[in-house]
Formats: sequence, C-alpha cells, structure tokens
Amino acid sequence: MDEKERREALGAFLRTRRARLQPTDVGLPVRTRRRTPGLRREDVAELANIGVSWYTLLEQGQDVHPSRQVLESLARALRLTPAEEKHLFLLAYKEVPVHEAVGEAPVSPALQRVVDALDPHPAFIIGPRWDVLTWNRTANLLFDFDEEAYHPHYRNVIWRFFERRNRTMDLEWEKQAQHLVAQFRADYARYPGDPSFLEIIEDLQRRSPQFCKWWEQQNVRGLPDGPRIMMHPTLGRLEFDHVTFLTSITPDLKVKVYSALPSTIERLEQALAASSIRRVKPLSSDMGI
Repeated sequence: MDEKERREALGAFLRTRRARLQPTDVGLPVRTRRRTPGLRREDVAELANIGVSWYTLLEQGQDVHPSRQVLESLARALRLTPAEEKHLFLLAYKEVPVHEAVGEAPVSPALQRVVDALDPHPAFIIGPRWDVLTWNRTANLLFDFDEEAYHPHYRNVIWRFFERRNRTMDLEWEKQAQHLVAQFRADYARYPGDPSFLEIIEDLQRRSPQFCKWWEQQNVRGLPDGPRIMMHPTLGRLEFDHVTFLTSITPDLKVKVYSALPSTIERLEQALAASSIRRVKPLSSDMGI
C-alpha cells in the first residue's frame, strides 16, 4: 500500500462510517430527504468542528494531513469503536511499524507446549496473515490441518472459512465470516503493502463475491470472543466458548482456543482416544507462512 493507496483507503473508510449513521444517531435534526444514505459531509464537519472543504479533501483521498486532535474529533463524530479508531490512526499515520515481514515470528517450544496441554480443548496458533502455524490434536481432529494441502492458502483461517466445504460446520457462518473479514482488515492495516497479504486478498476477491462485498464495507473490529456452535459431520453438535489471546513473547502470534462445554468435552475425549491422529511439527516461516 503506497501513499496514494493509503490516502484512498482512509477516504473510503471515512465514507463508509459516515454512510452508516443517521442524523438522529448523532443528535442532529432530520433534514430534507436525500438520495444518499447516512450523514452528509457537512454533518460530519459540524460534529467534528472542522471545515467542510477540508473534510471533503480528506474523504477524496487528497494529500492533506490531519492532526491527531482532528482524528480524535472525527472518531467521536462518527461514533467509531476502539478497533475502528485504531484503524483510522493506522491509515492516517501508519503508527504500527511495518519493517518486519509477515511470517518471521516462529512458534517457540514454550508456546507449543501450551497449545498441546490444552487438549481436549481445540487450540491453534496463527501468524500475522492468519496462517495456522501449529495446533493440538483436538484442533486437528476438528479442522484437519494435517491433511495434504491442495492449495497454497489451505492453512489460512480466512481462506478456509470461505471454502464451500467448510461452510456447513459453523451454524452462524455468515455472521462469523463478516466478523473475520473485519478482523482481517484491521490486521492488514498493520502491514500495508505486504505482498503476502495482497496475494491472499486478491485471491479471495476472485474466489468469493461475499468476501468482496464485506471487504469493501471497510468494517474493522478487534479480537473475537463468544460462544461458537458447530455441527461436526461425525461428532454432531459441539459447543464452545471461543477466545483469542495475544502472546507477550511474540505479539504477532495469536492463540485461538475453543473452550469446550462439558458435554462437548466428553465427545472430544472419546474421539481422541479412538483416533490415531498424530500432530505434525509446527510450520516455520521457511515454508512461506
């Protein structure tokens, strides 16, 4: 993402945030009927106490440089969430260092032991681009990470979620898919222009009209938490509390844990006892992940 693309992304993000709000949402009176949804640029400028012409240039991706105070005012005016405000600053200032290449962080032996110890709760670790780097036996039982790869993105969480054969297991597929796209866009802003990110984004856009639609909405959000219900083809209904942790040793890695409910634990333990699955060694950055 070069400077021009970054400014255009910032403008697109502001436009989509403006379009989702109505005057009544921000305490403004309802005005004459308009053909376009959401607030007008004049409304945002008024709420943020900035000039309309200047804000218009910002939305158009022109070479203007908002101060941090202005961005904070825009975040309040547009009712941005904490994740969205962080995304706004990343687009405007590139606050997160970008000199590190995606995929350089290895999985330490200590992290591997933690993931293994979580059995029978499924757990796996993903890198900055959401490629699965390593997993425990239960995660492999559910998601089949060990299977011989038939596509270069096979172990990428986003790619797998949009694969047709993976859609039937998650009972709230569309909701979860939109959340994943928003989380992925937030992470992408930390590595603007990284070739590996661009590669999978372009492949997903060619593969999935739904991904294109949700990607263009410019939504961003933080780490996901909450209940997840799956319908496994052989194990039946499985219920989890899904949480994601950032590691202090290597912040670019995320540990994703599906904490199984009691009835689900029993099924998973029985399946593990009957399974001959053996975990493979963690993938390294030398393998392109």
